[in-house]
Amino acid sequence: MERLNDYAERVLDFVELIPPGKVMPYGDIAEYLGEGGPRQVGHVLSLWGGGVPWWRVPRADGSPPVGHEVECLARWREEGTPLRGNRADMRFARWDGPAR
Repeated sequence: MERLNDYAERVLDFVELIPPGKVMPYGDIAEYLGEGGPRQVGHVLSLWGGGVPWWRVPRADGSPPVGHEVECLARWREEGTPLRGNRADMRFARWDGPAR
């Protein structure tokens, strides 16, 4: 397994800030951090995301992470995340990040 690096720590710390009932797609996280891209954020979460609220990081269209759909949808429902079918309703669920 790869070693946790500074970028991975920043991604994981940021994901922990996403409030319950809100989501932020991979690309938005990368943009907010000002480095990497959606794939890099996804890579970090796939390796080390088990200890953070990974279900709050959907794909850009609001769909859950591949392979984790059932658990993700259950957690969204539990948290009251606005949904549109089996996707997060990005108009209402998207979080813009903490005030800068």
